[in-house]
Amino acid sequence: MNLAIVGYGRMGRMIEQLAPDFGFDVKLKLDIADNENFEGLTAENFDGIDVAIEFSVPDAVVENLVKLAGLGVNTVVGTTGWTGDMDRVRAAVEERGTGLVWAPNFSVGVNVFSRLVAEAARLLAAQPEYGAWAWEIHHDAKVDAPSGTMIKLVNQMREAGYGRKIDVASNRAGKIPGTHEIGFDSPADTIKLRHEARSRIGFASGALTAARWIAKKKGFYEFSEILFESQ
Repeated sequence: MNLAIVGYGRMGRMIEQLAPDFGFDVKLKLDIADNENFEGLTAENFDGIDVAIEFSVPDAVVENLVKLAGLGVNTVVGTTGWTGDMDRVRAAVEERGTGLVWAPNFSVGVNVFSRLVAEAARLLAAQPEYGAWAWEIHHDAKVDAPSGTMIKLVNQMREAGYGRKIDVASNRAGKIPGTHEIGFDSPADTIKLRHEARSRIGFASGALTAARWIAKKKGFYEFSEILFESQ
C-alpha cells in the first residue's frame, strides 16, 4: 500500500523507517517547507495514496485533516491539541465517506496503561481516604501541556467514577519521549501506576498498525477501539 506522511519530523522519520515492515511504501512526505500553507495537499500529490499518517503541529492539524478528507484520503492522526475541533473534522470525514483513526497516544503500552488507570480509579472511587495525582514529563519540544495522553487519563478517571480532586502537573525537559504517572495516596499507603516510553518506536508502530487497519475502511475511530476490538 502507498503511504503519505504529513509532518516529517522525528515521528515522521520513524514512521518512514518502519513502514516497510507494515506493508507500506512511502510515496509522499510533506513537511513545513512544502506544506506551510497547505499547498502540498493536492489531488495530484495524493493520486494513488492509500492512507496518510498525520504528525504535524496543533496549529496545522485541523486544516490538514479537513483537506485530506476532502481529497478522499483515509488518515491516521497522531498530532495532539486539536480535539476541540473534533466535530468539524468528524463532519468532514463523514461527508466524504473516508476513514480516520485518532488517538492522543498510539503506543500499545499506553493504551493498556490507560485501562489500568481507569480500573484503579473505579475501585478507589468509593474510598474517600485516597487522594489522587497525575504527573507527566516530555521532551522540551512538545508544545501542549498537559499532553493529550494526560488529559485522556484524567478524563477516564472521572468517567470511572473518581469524583475527588486530581492534582495534575506537567514538565518539559531534555529529550524524554514521555512518562506518565498516576498515583493514589492515603494515610495507610500509596499506589503508583507509571508508564515510561523508551523511544518513539512504540508510537510509530501503533500509528502504522492503525493505518493498515483503516486503509480500506470508512468511519471515525479512536485507536483503542481497534486495539481492543476483540474484547
